[in-house]
Amino acid sequence: MTFLHEWALTQPQKIAVQMQGTDQALNYRELDERANKVAHWLLSLNLAEGSVVALLLENNLRTFELWWGIRRAGLYYVPISTLLTGHEAAYIVRDCAATVLISSLANTSLAADTLGALGDYAPAHRFMVDGQADGFEPYEIAVAACSASADLPERSVGREFMYSSGTTGFPKGIRRPLLPYARRRELPELEKRLRAMFQLDAGSVFLSVSPLYHATGRFNIRVIECGGTCVIMRKFDAETALAAIERHRITHGHWVPTMFSRMLALDPAVRARYDLSSQRVALHATAPCPKHVKEAMIGWWGPIINEYYGGSENVGVTYIDAGQWLSRKGSVGKPICGEVHIMADDGEDRELAPGEIGLIYFNGGVGFQYHNDTQKTQSVFNRRGWGTYGDMGHLDEDGFLFMSDRRTDLIISGGVNIYPQEAENVLLTHGSVADAAVIGVPNEDFGQEVKAVVQLKAGLQPSTELAGELVEYCREQLSRIKCPRTVDFAHELPRSENGKLLKRVLRERYAAPSPSTAAAAQGC
Repeated sequence: MTFLHEWALTQPQKIAVQMQGTDQALNYRELDERANKVAHWLLSLNLAEGSVVALLLENNLRTFELWWGIRRAGLYYVPISTLLTGHEAAYIVRDCAATVLISSLANTSLAADTLGALGDYAPAHRFMVDGQADGFEPYEIAVAACSASADLPERSVGREFMYSSGTTGFPKGIRRPLLPYARRRELPELEKRLRAMFQLDAGSVFLSVSPLYHATGRFNIRVIECGGTCVIMRKFDAETALAAIERHRITHGHWVPTMFSRMLALDPAVRARYDLSSQRVALHATAPCPKHVKEAMIGWWGPIINEYYGGSENVGVTYIDAGQWLSRKGSVGKPICGEVHIMADDGEDRELAPGEIGLIYFNGGVGFQYHNDTQKTQSVFNRRGWGTYGDMGHLDEDGFLFMSDRRTDLIISGGVNIYPQEAENVLLTHGSVADAAVIGVPNEDFGQEVKAVVQLKAGLQPSTELAGELVEYCREQLSRIKCPRTVDFAHELPRSENGKLLKRVLRERYAAPSPSTAAAAQGC
């Protein structure tokens, strides 16, 4: 018996998932039966255990029956971002060797572009949710004729097959072995601790504010396996999120810092309009949170703003609650499983002392491999078997982890290592700055120099004078070598749908030396 099926027997009428702002919902019995129908349908396609289903879907109620149906059929599912181009989506479909492609009417254009880019590599089975489109069969008609019986073959338990966001290049597939049927209710130790960290139980009401195709969509699975309710926003909106918390008596949420910033930017009268007292845990991750933003959120929502640091690879996870963070501002906590180690970034197998910045490694994580890339997989682990996300940081004397930057974001100017996040943190405290990125750009003498790209708050205009002011603002708080020599302005910085700053995009933009813009300040 699976977790979902057990809940379907004990609380059949309880809402498992609800689309926010609509009457679209599934109770536990309905979700369980729909998952069975999906599983029977997929098995009727004669798919071998471990075959791959690619999902090109927006936040759609059908996603949930597909997730559980695919798992019951012993298959992998690959969620694909609907923000990709057809060529980008086709790369993932082709790389994962998907046998089935399922899209939705809302993504007809993207689905058509993806098929065009795939050419002869298009999956043999293609289905369209919510309507009909050329090259796809109607999903609902295909599934409707299938049985809702729980009498299914005892195949291995299917699971997600996630692709990284591609912030540093082509997305990488993260594929783990399927769990044998006899062990279908087992959870890895790290997963058990994640659920305990999030304080999940049958009373949890989770507001899902991110795209379901993102790795954080797995929190919905955790909530439902614990017997709670998921409320799904189609797209994040600051005030709509507050209204949803009040209306659905939300207890749990998973947020990213940009969402915090947008909610804090609302008029105080608007923020005060909503009753948010039902909340028990507000978890945040995926991107660094500026200290002043987190302080403001704790002041508003109380000591429920907890943070974790990890990644889709799950080589390790740290956690820190609001009280611990207030006494160690900027920390991302201690590991919830295993240990964290700071290693020298010089090719030597040397562990660093507290306070020294190096590569962050973990032991005690969950094993994985990158699909079709053995060399990349090996690069994640050192000779001791410890894994890394490629981030830099240090430990304090009590073992709390502090982040610096990604290794790929490190700036080396004249042989000196510069961690961009330090300057970014300073810039984000300036009253004119809404968002900031600091990158290394080519410099003939030093190899690289520090540049800031800044998004101003609404209503403000770029100027040479303001650029100079921002440079001086940094120099008042940091050594000159860490400060930007130039500041450019952008209407908006490139970020992923889950708030990650896409510095790769900026670095490509500044790949060759070019004259400063009119709104840039030059320093020495």
